[in-house]
Amino acid sequence: MEAILPLPLPVPNADSLAYWNAARECRLLIRQCAACQTLHFMPRYLCPVCWSDQLEWVESKGIGSVHSFTIIRRAPVSAFAARTPYVVALIELDEGPRMMANVIGDDTLSVQIGDRVSVTFEDRGDGAMIPQFNLIQG
Repeated sequence: MEAILPLPLPVPNADSLAYWNAARECRLLIRQCAACQTLHFMPRYLCPVCWSDQLEWVESKGIGSVHSFTIIRRAPVSAFAARTPYVVALIELDEGPRMMANVIGDDTLSVQIGDRVSVTFEDRGDGAMIPQFNLIQG
């Protein structure tokens, strides 16, 4: 029997530390530019629209739609082999930004573009929580 390897932990940097700390509390944060009010993801130092460094963290409701997805049937590294097949999706949050995440839970392989999803947090150990999404049924 093959041993199940631990999945990698996030590696925060100066731009993403607040994001990962909030995830440890099961909160999904996105950035908002104080200059142009644009909401964006992923954590970065400058606004991708106006290049301002006046950014704030705001809490997302964690609800959105599947914009695109792929089903991974062959693990890129051995730590993910036990999870195949799995879904990697581009989630469009209701607030506007898009983010990559896994869709997990029952019936994930039946995912379709436009399906509604809600954030959940997967415990990776050592207190690290990874934002993932579940399909909203009905």
